[in-house]
Amino acid sequence: MPTGILREAAAADPVHLLRGTERSRFSEMYFIFFAVCFLASVIGAVCGIGGGVIIKPVLDAFGVMDVAVISFLSGCTVLGMTTYSVIKSRTAGDSRVEMKTGTPIAAGAALGGVAGKWMFSQISALSRDPNHVGAIQAFCLVVITLGTLVYTLYKDRIKTCQVRKGTVAATIGIFLGILSSFLGIGGGPINLVVLFFFFSMSTKTAAEYSLYIIFFSQLASLITSLVSATVPDFRPGVLVLMVIGGILGGICGRAVNKKIREETVDSLFIGLMIVIICINIYNCWRFMIA
Repeated sequence: MPTGILREAAAADPVHLLRGTERSRFSEMYFIFFAVCFLASVIGAVCGIGGGVIIKPVLDAFGVMDVAVISFLSGCTVLGMTTYSVIKSRTAGDSRVEMKTGTPIAAGAALGGVAGKWMFSQISALSRDPNHVGAIQAFCLVVITLGTLVYTLYKDRIKTCQVRKGTVAATIGIFLGILSSFLGIGGGPINLVVLFFFFSMSTKTAAEYSLYIIFFSQLASLITSLVSATVPDFRPGVLVLMVIGGILGGICGRAVNKKIREETVDSLFIGLMIVIICINIYNCWRFMIA
C-alpha cells in the first residue's frame, strides 16, 4: 500500500475503514508504535534523554503520519514517561535534583517550550510541504546528535563549568526548552551535554535533571497547543497506546538505571547516538526526495 494512503488512513480511523489484510497491517503498525515507545522510553529513562529523540526519527522513518502529528504524539509520550519518573523520584525520596539549580532551569525550559512550539508553528505555516519541515528537524537532529557524540567521546579532556546564578541557569533552560519543543524530541542528548559542561554533573545526575527539564518543557508545549487550538488530527487510540508504552518504558528504565554503572550508561549513550545519527541521515534523504 502506498505511503500516502497509509498516512491518510492512520490519521483517520483505519481499523474501521479497512478490512482483511489492510486491517491486519494497521494492527501490526500499532504494535510497532507501542514497541518503539516502550523501548525508546526504557533507554530514555536509563540515559536521561527522554525517549523522544528515538521515537520521533523512528516513526518519521516509517512515514505513516505527517511530521506535525508525529511531533505532537512523540512529545505527549515523552511527557507521560517523564511525569512518572519525576513523581516517582520525588515520592521515593531519592531524587538527585536540587531545587536551587533545578527550578531556574525548569522555569526556563517551560518558557522555551512555548517559544519552540511557536517556532514550529511558524515554520510549518511558511512551508507548503510538511516534508520540508521534517527535513529541517532531521538535519538539526543530525547536527545536535553528532556534536553530542563528539563531546561525549572527549568529555574527560574538556574542562567544565559550575553555573550558580539562577538567571544563567534559566537562560540555559530556555535554550533547552526551545530545542525540546521545536524538534518534538523531549530533550534528547543535548540536555546531557549542556548539563555536563555547564553544571559539572555526573552521568546519572545529569540524566535525572534532564528528565526534570523535559517534563516542564513538554508540559508547556502541550498547554500551548491546547490553548492555541493547534493540536493536529490523530486517532486517540494511537496516543493512548504510545503514552502507555512510554510510561511502562519509564518504569523499566528507572529500575535498570539504578542497577547499572555510570560507565555502562555512557557506553549505551554512545551507541545510541550512532544509531540516531544514521536514522536521521536517512530521514533527511527521505524527506528531501518526497
